[in-house]
Amino acid sequence: MWWESRSEASTVSELARALPWGQDEAGLVSELQAGSDTAFDWLVTYYHAPVFNLVYRMLGDSADAADTTQEVFLKAFKGIRGFRRGSSLKTWLYRIAIREALNQRRWWSRHLKKQTSIDAADPDNGQRRMELEAIEATPHELYALHELQQTVQRGLARVPEVFRTAVVLRDLEGLSYEEVAEVLEVSVGTVKSRIVRGRRALREILEPLLNGHAALPHNATPRRALAHGENAPSPEDTELGPAQGGVR
Repeated sequence: MWWESRSEASTVSELARALPWGQDEAGLVSELQAGSDTAFDWLVTYYHAPVFNLVYRMLGDSADAADTTQEVFLKAFKGIRGFRRGSSLKTWLYRIAIREALNQRRWWSRHLKKQTSIDAADPDNGQRRMELEAIEATPHELYALHELQQTVQRGLARVPEVFRTAVVLRDLEGLSYEEVAEVLEVSVGTVKSRIVRGRRALREILEPLLNGHAALPHNATPRRALAHGENAPSPEDTELGPAQGGVR
């Protein structure tokens, strides 16, 4: 398959330096729509990690996330000729990723309700974790951070899907409110409302689970819950105002 031509030694930065498309998205789209294998190799190399991270945070299972990520790029390969000029390639890919992750979750709900994964009982089964810097951490600190990661991931999975998706895109993937709105195809106001409600729901879920950890800060986000002592939230994240009534 076309994505298998990527060498493990070819890092994103190496390939990005070798090709000009990082600063010329219009040129990249033109090459993609013309069927350039080199352009698709670049697309997969550059976006594989962020797409995988997004899908993993939606599904919570690395094997399923890997399969779904492959499906995302297959859909992108098949659908690139329908890409609208003027749109963002990143948000277009993220929209496909969310759609495929939701399809996978629906498949689970239909077919796997009564099945229990053998790996689920193993807390160290090789699943990719949400990133957390641990520079020069002691073994005890590493263990505590690992436990905190697991707790936050479980808590995030319990947040209603409509709010969780917005929180993941904003707080974990680092998209702007405008980019999240483009991915979800809703207004910026709706995005902000969903993020406020998602953060609130996550906080309410995590507080009783984090008995052994320091209390969460008032404006805790998933990323900050993974890194106590992080700098105070930016003004953009604290000026959201109260959530409005009703699901938006």
